[in-house]
Amino acid sequence: MSAVPRSEKPAGRFRRMLDRLSSSQEELDSEELREDSETTGCTRIGDCQDRQIVTVTGTLRTVTLRPRAGVPALEAELFDGSAALDVVWLGRRSIVGIEPGRRLIASGRISMSRGRRVLFNPKYELRPLGRE
Repeated sequence: MSAVPRSEKPAGRFRRMLDRLSSSQEELDSEELREDSETTGCTRIGDCQDRQIVTVTGTLRTVTLRPRAGVPALEAELFDGSAALDVVWLGRRSIVGIEPGRRLIASGRISMSRGRRVLFNPKYELRPLGRE
C-alpha cells in the first residue's frame, strides 16, 4: 500500500470522469470560472484584499437598482468560483449588457463594505456570450 494519501495522488482519466459525474452543476460551473480566472491572468476574488487594485473576471449572478444616499446605483454580484464581489456603478439606473448570467472583466480598487468586497465604478469589459 502506498504512503501517499489518495487526494495527493495524480488523478487518472477514470477518477476525473467519476469526479465530474458525482459533482453538482454548481460545482462544475465554479471550477470552470476558477479556470477562466487563471487563463485570463486575473486575480481570484477570494484572494483580493481591502484597498488593493485588481482585475477580476466572473459571471454576474444578480443585478439590482439600489439608491445610495439618494443617488441611483446599479449593483451586481460578480462570482468567479472562489468568492463573490459586489460591483456598483453610482449614478446609473441601467447599463446595456449588464445582466445576470453575463461574464465580464472588471478593474478597480477593492473596498470592504459591511464585510463584503465592493468595487465602485470599475472599468469593465463585457465577455462574449456563449462558449468562447
